[in-house]
Amino acid sequence: MSRRLVAGVDSSTGSTKVELRDIDTGAVVARGRAPHPSTTPPCSEQDPDAWWQALITATSACGNARADVVAISVAGQQHGLVCLDMDGRPLRPAVLWNDTTSAADADRLVARLGRRTWATACGSVPVAAFTITKLAHLGATEPEVVDRIAHLLLPHDEVTRRLCGDVVTDRGDASGTGWWSPAEGRYRPDLLELAAPELADPAWLPRVLGPTEPAGTLLPHPASALGLPAGIVVGPGTGDNMAAAVGTGLRPGDVAVSLGTSGTVYTTSDTPTADESGAVAGFADATGRFLPLVCTLNATKVTDAVARLLGVGLSDFDALALTGDPGGGGLTLLPYLDGERTPDRPHAAGVLSGLRSDVERTDLARAAVEGVLCGLLDGYDALVRALGTAPTGDHLVVGGGARSAAFRHVLADLTGRPWLAVQDDETVARGAAIQAAAVVLDEPVDDVAGAWGRPEALWVEPGPGSTAADRAAVRSAYAGLRDRA
Repeated sequence: MSRRLVAGVDSSTGSTKVELRDIDTGAVVARGRAPHPSTTPPCSEQDPDAWWQALITATSACGNARADVVAISVAGQQHGLVCLDMDGRPLRPAVLWNDTTSAADADRLVARLGRRTWATACGSVPVAAFTITKLAHLGATEPEVVDRIAHLLLPHDEVTRRLCGDVVTDRGDASGTGWWSPAEGRYRPDLLELAAPELADPAWLPRVLGPTEPAGTLLPHPASALGLPAGIVVGPGTGDNMAAAVGTGLRPGDVAVSLGTSGTVYTTSDTPTADESGAVAGFADATGRFLPLVCTLNATKVTDAVARLLGVGLSDFDALALTGDPGGGGLTLLPYLDGERTPDRPHAAGVLSGLRSDVERTDLARAAVEGVLCGLLDGYDALVRALGTAPTGDHLVVGGGARSAAFRHVLADLTGRPWLAVQDDETVARGAAIQAAAVVLDEPVDDVAGAWGRPEALWVEPGPGSTAADRAAVRSAYAGLRDRA
């Protein structure tokens, strides 16, 4: 009997990654990757055709193993706004999650209903990242485009549509739009109408699939372009954060800090959350539960930028940061280099405080790592407040930043607790592959994730020099700079 493989796709802001995995064991058989056009906020847009071309390139890199694929599922960057006409053609470039030009529109929407009403209605208080604010901005600035919309999709929805021809989404990604309620499990047309008065049409919105409900089957033309068998199952797909939670095997009570271009802190919950402060987004997940999550715009992009300024590669940067003293020798970095989502400061910039003539390169490197992590630990604190209790399960650090010794060890030092550092930085593609397997096997997503086991990881303990006084001093210096900015 021939082997059966599933394809998991991560269509992120920066690239498309494809993994082919054994359906029973989860073992990786082939991988491919292709870049997306780069973007720089405040205006961040991409042509959806670029995602498709990147998928073709990344899948082609998987070679002959493609012949054994029996299902494919796509996880995509959340919140992006894709506008299609009646013929399925993009009316304009997609507006991405990290585009902050709709900040004023977000403020107007929130003022219209109030923070508590928004949190209750859709689980979140809209900020510039959310799809609903981008539609509001488009309605105000390009009403002629909005008037021609036939389908309003998210990035993963658009890639899935090109695979199978059906206009669908899933509850996880839909929960990040601002017009779908995780608590009620339905669209809120009244919220959609607020975004584009007299133009909005609920008929624009895709059908919402369940966690293991297939989107359709792979059509002959895209099958030929991708080198995959026609007629294989196309899974429902989901948002990238939801797929990452599946890919890491996150269980209720666990919490994850994800370090990528942006940063996230999230957990799974059996009940929906509604945080009127706006810090915690009350998303649905890809399994039938919920995914309260805090997102920051600035994570590894900050340390990449500082490494470039120091003229070193990332491994040398790690060594500098680990050599530096806690608190960066009195140097504190507020890492809002491209504005910030949490806290909601879309027009902010980075701030470096405490700079003196005796500054060392190690101080700047350490301050960059601490600045990123302090922002995420603020998010962790907000998550605890929203849940009403601290997570008691495993604490995981995931994403590309989890491969950084500096991020791993400074996180353990700043929290005074051990962290499980996942060394597979393709957890989003892995989660999408698990979803594809669950659809084919007709099993719950959790069962397939359990059968595959957690990705390779290592325990990181606080260093011997980590003290409560150092932790408090670093967090206090950061908070003082944050509150003055």
